[in-house]
Amino acid sequence: MRFLELAKKRYSVRGYKNLPVEKEKILKVLEAGRISPSACNFQPRYFIVIEDIKLKEKITQCYPRQWFKEAPVIIAVCGDHNESWKRGDGKDHCDIDVAIAIDHMTLAAADLGLGTCWICAFDAKLCHEILGLPEHMEVVALLPLGYPEKEGDTERHSKARKPLDEIVGWNGYKESRENNV
Repeated sequence: MRFLELAKKRYSVRGYKNLPVEKEKILKVLEAGRISPSACNFQPRYFIVIEDIKLKEKITQCYPRQWFKEAPVIIAVCGDHNESWKRGDGKDHCDIDVAIAIDHMTLAAADLGLGTCWICAFDAKLCHEILGLPEHMEVVALLPLGYPEKEGDTERHSKARKPLDEIVGWNGYKESRENNV
């Protein structure tokens, strides 16, 4: 599959079939996150795979949506602020590095016929407590993983995304996006 076809295939899945995800597919998704680039190659990411029913029940309290509860696997994608690179002005690149890993993982999942959805609007404090994480670790996103109930519309991007002329400046920023054509 060509990259743009794969990128268009990936969508935010909010409905999963009641089917288990094969361990080899989970490992391929995790491998995609593992090989993702990070600032100065510090690799501040950590993945917690949640399949245990009791732990899943606890974690879904952090984001109580029925479709989320039905996902067969949830991956808590964490960042280690002790391991992340900090720019000279102090900017911590942990979230950026973790986001790159998540993007790799979501694309790998789509390539394997699986669906995912970035969950960022969860109760981070409760999630941190449930997982028993040390202070320097942060759950950046929860990533449900499973077989989608339905296929995504690969043509949705033509209407659901801004056109290039609204988001690209050639040789500088354009004050008025209307003049950026």
